[in-house]
Amino acid sequence: MTDQRAALITAAIRDVPDFPKPGILFKDIAPILEQPRAFRAAIELLAERYRGQGLDRIAGLESRGFPFGAALAYELGVGFSMIRKKGKLPFTKVGVDYALEYGTDRIEAHVDTVAPGQRVLLIDDLLATGGTAAAALHLLRDHLHANVIEAAFVVELAFLGGRAKLDVPSHALVVY
Repeated sequence: MTDQRAALITAAIRDVPDFPKPGILFKDIAPILEQPRAFRAAIELLAERYRGQGLDRIAGLESRGFPFGAALAYELGVGFSMIRKKGKLPFTKVGVDYALEYGTDRIEAHVDTVAPGQRVLLIDDLLATGGTAAAALHLLRDHLHANVIEAAFVVELAFLGGRAKLDVPSHALVVY
């Protein structure tokens, strides 16, 4: 990203020391959503990358993947699919369990949120260790039979190696 929009996005990211526990420097993307120019810049840059790629859907991860994914889906004129934490969806769903540092978690999607073969972009606010994104890719491809073309993130913490866990191309607007 070489234009001024990249600078707007980067400047909006807030560092929060010792969150969620001591020794962690949390990259808070909430100000991007709160600042209209930064939010618009993020959506414009993503739309420029994915416009014309024949996408059918954007799949966003709960919760901060939702505003970016929904806005991008609107901008591109495609549908938006929610991938949620266990127990949050009312209709028939499919899900996958995935490992956390201590224990497991589960993500789910409605069984009809993506038609088999649809071209899907997975989006989330942040790529850290890659566990949640890898689980979402597994859910989309192996359970919903989507054709996932890429995974997109607003921020990537490259030093945590999350990209290596993803078996699709990935793109981040800001990389630390």
